[in-house]
Amino acid sequence: MNDIPQRPPRILSIDALRGFDMLLIIFADRFFASLHQGADTAFTGFLARQFEHPEWFGSTFYDIIMPLFLFVVGAVIPFSLSQRMQEQNSKGQLYGKLIKRFIILFILGWIVQGNLLALDAGQFKVFSNTLQAIAVGYVFSCLAFIHLSRNGRYLLFVFCLLSYALLLTLPQVPGVGRSTLMPDQNFALYVDRLVFGPFDDGLQYTWLLSGLGFTATTLSGLFAGEWIKSDMPRKKVVLYLVAAGLIALSLGLIWGIWHPIVKKIWSSSFVLASSGVCYLLLAAFYWIIDVKGKTAWTFPLKVIGMNAITAYVLSHVIDFPAIADDLVFGLEQYSESWYPMWTIIGGFAILYSLLWYMYVNKTFVKV
Repeated sequence: MNDIPQRPPRILSIDALRGFDMLLIIFADRFFASLHQGADTAFTGFLARQFEHPEWFGSTFYDIIMPLFLFVVGAVIPFSLSQRMQEQNSKGQLYGKLIKRFIILFILGWIVQGNLLALDAGQFKVFSNTLQAIAVGYVFSCLAFIHLSRNGRYLLFVFCLLSYALLLTLPQVPGVGRSTLMPDQNFALYVDRLVFGPFDDGLQYTWLLSGLGFTATTLSGLFAGEWIKSDMPRKKVVLYLVAAGLIALSLGLIWGIWHPIVKKIWSSSFVLASSGVCYLLLAAFYWIIDVKGKTAWTFPLKVIGMNAITAYVLSHVIDFPAIADDLVFGLEQYSESWYPMWTIIGGFAILYSLLWYMYVNKTFVKV
């Protein structure tokens, strides 16, 4: 009898959704901006604005990208961590892996947006990147999966939302008064500037106390992963995902009337509303791919999604459109205002070719 635990099957819809999210990160924002530069129509202008962050309040489609990244990380936890819990002889080994991943993600975050490669302490930022937010959400969600019951994890999710909302509204901010969800007037930003000092990112984003929101977002994905991994019929899983999406989105929008949706400080209403959209996106992908079996179209997304961290880091460290410019510069004389779009497409084609080569050679970089 074989006592070696069998690896859980990969859920193609999760891989595809991760690839979809990465496609938005590495391509869509600059593509739609350059498309509008070339076409300059009301419709392309609307599309371009959907891939810009709002100044403060409210949300655009672009604001779903970072929450979706955390959500998908959470959705994988019940599969990956269950396997590790069977394979490891002690919790110490599990903690070691969690700490290692936390450190690697933080270092990659420093490389991408913390200016680590500048070798200049004056430019260094301690906490300023999506990968670092993932590190926080991932570690605390994994610890919750290891040590808490399912109901305990639900309670932790609620605790994260409520405690962070209170921290954003009750404390006094020196020189300002009572904390509000306004720029430069919230307690979360005050704590970041107090702790990080000159190494704060200086962009009014908050990170330290926002870890409560990052954890809640990752936990919401974990809940989805648990439903998918369960013995529930797949159609029932879809119903759970849709119901959770509608409920979370509605609660987030309603709560947002009093506790505004602000992505820059990851407000609790933003966590609920964005998690609701993530549930609905996963429901759509899961229904089409895993329930209906329509998978042929997912290959390009799978190529990107299977090496998501690689795609993210490379796209931020290497200027692929600039490389494409060296190859297709002759088109500029014929393209005029459309030329930036061709360099964006060319740069993406180069990056995708690298990811495709890694995929066909089964080279998957995992943190």
